Amino acid sequence: MKKDAAKDIKIAFFDVDGTLVDMEKKIISPKMIETLKRLKKNGIILCIATGRGPYMVPTFPGIDFDVFLAFNASYCYTKDEVIFENPILIEDVRKIVANAAAINRPISVANVEGCAANGCDKDLADYFAIGKQKVKVADDFEKIMNGKVYQLMVGCGKEEYEALLKDVDGARITAWWPRAADITPAKGNKGVGVEKVLEYYHLKKENAIAFGDGSNDIEMLQAAGIGVAMGNATEDVKAAADVICGDVTEEGIYYYCIEHGLI
Repeated sequence: MKKDAAKDIKIAFFDVDGTLVDMEKKIISPKMIETLKRLKKNGIILCIATGRGPYMVPTFPGIDFDVFLAFNASYCYTKDEVIFENPILIEDVRKIVANAAAINRPISVANVEGCAANGCDKDLADYFAIGKQKVKVADDFEKIMNGKVYQLMVGCGKEEYEALLKDVDGARITAWWPRAADITPAKGNKGVGVEKVLEYYHLKKENAIAFGDGSNDIEMLQAAGIGVAMGNATEDVKAAADVICGDVTEEGIYYYCIEHGLI
């Protein structure tokens, strides 16, 4: 991106884990806080895009995000209204839960209010711990799974993906951690969320920049005018991005924004 291209950027999308937040330290750095504040001061709309549900989206001191793309953008909202929602078909939710049980994997379903699981194993517990959450095993799991479900979370490896999605047409796996997966609507991803948000603000693709590091960020980077992969991103993300910035541990976003005149 040329330095003068910064004038076209009006909105910025950020993944959380591995992008805004160092996965090892699990905290946002003072420099990243400064970056977000300066972007906001420059009139750039700030959007957080995450696999987490609304109740798990982190808050950062002094930062007021404008838009939230939760559940890998299956539920997009501002503080005042819902921009877009895309729940998984009930029949697909039921099939996925049955498929998980068949391979002895407990599973958690998520709606806007929270998560409910039918059990827990180490992989699922460790996955929730990344977001500083605990798995909630619910007595009314069946009732919740038959309501609006935006995402399912299950501990698994890649070799289990096929079994989990057996005979399921309307859902897909979006994974950013090797020991677990998020299962989301087949036609939903962070890229769709970016498109819906741009439409909401009457902005064009070239007005958007996006930062990410995991495989579930690929569509988001492609939907933005400028897709930036973190230095710590997986190779498929780097291949899909327009440019690569520094590692999250090296304040990659801060230095990228400085270099290209965004702050």
